[in-house]
Amino acid sequence: MSAGVFLAACTTNKITGRSQLSLVPESALQQEAVTQYQTFLSQNKVVSSSANKDAEMVKRVGTRIANAITKYYSEKGLSDQLAGYKWEFNLVQSPEVNAWCMPGGKVVVYTGLLPITQNEAGLAIVLGHEISHAVLQHGRERMSQALLAQGIGIGGDLFTSGNAQVNNIFNSIYAPTAQVGVLLPNSRKQELEADHYGLIFAAMAGYNPREAISLWERMAKLNSGNQTPELLSDHPVDSKRITALKKEMPEALKYYKPVS
Repeated sequence: MSAGVFLAACTTNKITGRSQLSLVPESALQQEAVTQYQTFLSQNKVVSSSANKDAEMVKRVGTRIANAITKYYSEKGLSDQLAGYKWEFNLVQSPEVNAWCMPGGKVVVYTGLLPITQNEAGLAIVLGHEISHAVLQHGRERMSQALLAQGIGIGGDLFTSGNAQVNNIFNSIYAPTAQVGVLLPNSRKQELEADHYGLIFAAMAGYNPREAISLWERMAKLNSGNQTPELLSDHPVDSKRITALKKEMPEALKYYKPVS
């Protein structure tokens, strides 16, 4: 790709102000996400929110985060950035310490995560972080980088052209079949952005952003043992991250109003 075409393929994220490579239409990613999400739910044990308090909590917390994001973007005149989002939140029976959000707002939380989050605020921090990756289009950026690196042509018909390589790239980036860290793990910039805006969205949803510090400390403690949570495979927890979260806390607290 020539320098001119490369620059033309870059867009400035209207929330972060950072330039991102955007070779893949967001609409194409969302369409593929719907297919993958429905397949995943059909092949795994989804916990009923009508019969289980934890599943109901996941939907409640997720919906509040989604509403906060919608409000945040609306107040900035950027509602169009969430076009095509049809939020879904499901709790799936699995010992994995993990959660993820696909393009278009398709979210899964594994039951194995809940003993670590411990409370609604902890869950809100994780969901705010994972959903931030989606709405800030980090996956789109990573997939664009992978397509460029592998010399694959671009366009809205990427997923309908029967290109197995394209589908493998998608599955390497997005859960549920992602081999985390194998292809293109989240960059440090992406992680910091997801931490930053995840705090804000959790606070706007009425959850105490201070919970982020103790949550990531619990994650780090778990990571220091024999088990490495899937959530941490591309989300390194270290002193620099905790320090950054503490620096961002005053801004997040400006948005915080406890849930009544």
